[in-house]
Amino acid sequence: MHRRTLVALATAAVTAATISAPAFAQSSGEIRIAHIYSKTGPLEAYGKQTQTGLMMGLNYATGGSMTVNGKKLVVIEKDDQGKPDLGKSLLATAYSDDKADIAVGPTASGVALAMLPVAEEYKKILLVEPAVADSITGDKWNKYIFRTGRNSSQDAISNAVAVDKEGTTIATLAQDNAFGRDGVKAFKDAVKKAKVAHEEYLPAATTDFTAGAQRLIDKLKDQPGRKIIWIVWAGAGNPFKIADMDLKRYGIEISTGGNILPAMASYKNFPGMEGATYYYFGIPKNPVNEALVAAHYKEFKAPPDFFTAGGFSSAMALVTALKATGGDTNTNKLIKTMEGMSFDTPKGKMTFRKEDHQAMQSMYHFKIKVDPAFAWGVPELVREIKPEEMNVPIRNKR
Repeated sequence: MHRRTLVALATAAVTAATISAPAFAQSSGEIRIAHIYSKTGPLEAYGKQTQTGLMMGLNYATGGSMTVNGKKLVVIEKDDQGKPDLGKSLLATAYSDDKADIAVGPTASGVALAMLPVAEEYKKILLVEPAVADSITGDKWNKYIFRTGRNSSQDAISNAVAVDKEGTTIATLAQDNAFGRDGVKAFKDAVKKAKVAHEEYLPAATTDFTAGAQRLIDKLKDQPGRKIIWIVWAGAGNPFKIADMDLKRYGIEISTGGNILPAMASYKNFPGMEGATYYYFGIPKNPVNEALVAAHYKEFKAPPDFFTAGGFSSAMALVTALKATGGDTNTNKLIKTMEGMSFDTPKGKMTFRKEDHQAMQSMYHFKIKVDPAFAWGVPELVREIKPEEMNVPIRNKR
């Protein structure tokens, strides 16, 4: 499809075929997709990006028709507010009352873990995007769960590539929740050469990092060699404030993964900082990413962000599968189709691993560059870490 056509379609993408939640009688001429995400709550910014990406992706993947094999794609939006119990009940309502054929979401890992048994109960697919915790495709997984979002291990293994070197001592700073604890566990499993000296967990809503930072400093300051605080954090609060405690005096560096652009404004204070990211609009070079970037600039006068790409990828997975089944939403047929299925995304090709339905995908080792033209620290590509280079563990008991 030509870029001009894509750009012309972009305006309709975000609003096309969206319903706000009431139940409708199902038509055989429809494919009903429930999107359950944090429209409000602590991860609202992430959720809204995912929704934008999902709609743009459905629009792109269907050539602007919002149909597959003559069936109209109907997206039903539901706001879980970042609350596990609410997400669980909304998914049950989507499958039963709204007659959703398939569901996408949610934003938070805790909500996803609450939702997994509902997909199993109703025997319908839940495509997880962007919740990250390893346990979602690990010990809490069931066969109805697929994930286009990266998992904690993919984050951790790629970040370890950047900092795991002999003579390095690392302390971790994370939120005390499923996202933070799974992230640190996966990171520790991935680190082979450096030493992890301390794990610091703070409440997800923390705004004063002073006490935690002091404990991190105390654990690292007398260590020989390179000293790094590795941060895994999502949502509100700015853990990078710990740099104000004069970490340089102790020779302590900070490392972290990618994030949404507003959060990466603080990265400008850390030129040369290394880490790994799931997505940055300027890194992948492929036609799907070009289409996303062009459409997003046209619609919003700004580049697509971290979770916009994720939403777009989930749409590409759905439409690829539905085209392969001829629009048939039979769950067993979809599972058979999606296991081992490859599909194009803004990050390039992804493949659902048969064993746990986790999307195998590239990650990007970066170094932060300060460019006055951008309000955030720019992650310059050091190298693409391809799926086959990452020994992402299978953590379920299939």
